[in-house]
Amino acid sequence: MESHSLLFLSFVFSFTLLHGCLASRAVTFDGSEQWGYVEVRPKAHLFWWFYKSPYRVNDPSIPWPIILWLQGGPGGSGTAFGNFLEIGPLDSNLKPRNSTWLHKADLLFVDSPVGTGFSYVEDNALVVKADEEAATDLTTLLKELFNGNKTLPEGPLYIFAESYGGKFAITLGVSALKAIEAGELELQLGGVALGDSWISPEDFVFSWGPLLKDLSRMSNNGLSISNSLARKIQQHLAKGEYENATFTWNELANVILAYSNNVDFYNFLLDYGNDPVVGITTETKKWILSDRYSNYINAKYHPSSASDGLYDFMNGPIRKKLIIIPENVTWGGQSRLVFQGLIGDFMKPRIQEVDELLAKGVRVTIYNGQLDLICSTKGAEAWLNKLKWDGLKNFSSLDRTSLYCKGDKYNTTTKGFISSYKNLSFYWILGAGHFVPVEQPCISLQMVGSVTKSPK
Repeated sequence: MESHSLLFLSFVFSFTLLHGCLASRAVTFDGSEQWGYVEVRPKAHLFWWFYKSPYRVNDPSIPWPIILWLQGGPGGSGTAFGNFLEIGPLDSNLKPRNSTWLHKADLLFVDSPVGTGFSYVEDNALVVKADEEAATDLTTLLKELFNGNKTLPEGPLYIFAESYGGKFAITLGVSALKAIEAGELELQLGGVALGDSWISPEDFVFSWGPLLKDLSRMSNNGLSISNSLARKIQQHLAKGEYENATFTWNELANVILAYSNNVDFYNFLLDYGNDPVVGITTETKKWILSDRYSNYINAKYHPSSASDGLYDFMNGPIRKKLIIIPENVTWGGQSRLVFQGLIGDFMKPRIQEVDELLAKGVRVTIYNGQLDLICSTKGAEAWLNKLKWDGLKNFSSLDRTSLYCKGDKYNTTTKGFISSYKNLSFYWILGAGHFVPVEQPCISLQMVGSVTKSPK
């Protein structure tokens, strides 16, 4: 650990700063990392961090892919959670991660929307109010990084997302494809992958009570109240009352906790534990699950003795490494603004956008952890069946193929299943909750290689 930490910290002194009117960035001398800001709108700045894979196969006939990772929340930081806690080259103790997705692709992390992580706005009124606005900002960032004097290497871009990030990913897919077709973005869109993604909130909330009842985690009374609130959410959505749907969603979440004795929303086999936001009864209760997403993954996967865990990590050694972070910007300092800004969009479905990409021939991959509750597989299957895509009937008629880790030479332990037809694939990942890359790293890495057609 000590030697690798010294290698990590040496990058503080081994970089070149480049400044432009729209962006500032830093590049390590060996070119293995780049990071920087893009001013996507006046006074609105997105922070990005790119890793060039050391496992690259330089074969012009098989392009090396790039994965853009989008975190959930909304307001979760991709450059922190996705990078250090899930798929990046180092974990939060600065130890090498054997299961890093760099084995299969280059990695691009973005703190999106503006106000997330190290991204920031100079005026709070500039936070996004809709998924489409976040997608437009991300499309602007992609133009800056891939057009003209390219900042990043060429290669097909695959957008991978987790949780609420799936809504950002699918709207970005639509926005980026339009820009590509219009000749405004010089990029090959390889596909979009939706991991435990909040694509249809209505279908997920209707799954919570019945799933917990089937698991013996909820009583008939709890099921009745849960279903009643889910129907209330459905009525709000039908009337276009999206903010009210968000408030009722939060009410339902607290009913689920009360009648399940605090089930873990990210793994229904577990209790939620000592989450500091459980039991809040003030106005901040509206944002309880937004905070819980960050607190959960921080506490579970950042074994730091520091009281603020990842917050201290990102605002300490990581900030020192990055150097270009403005003095008045604190990692995660505006994240609450992000959720508040999207309160009217939080419960809107994005099934139509999935249909749009499928109809255009873009490869869409859905993967879901078996043990997830908040974005349950039951809910994902429900919204999948609402697609109008002309291949859905054939897709639904297929038998699933079993998946095993290649390290299991006798194929004795089933790790998941896959169904695939034309440009749609669905992965059922066994033994994983909401954070699939962390809880099932082996099969996740194999899935990534398959999705991206990685030559490695």
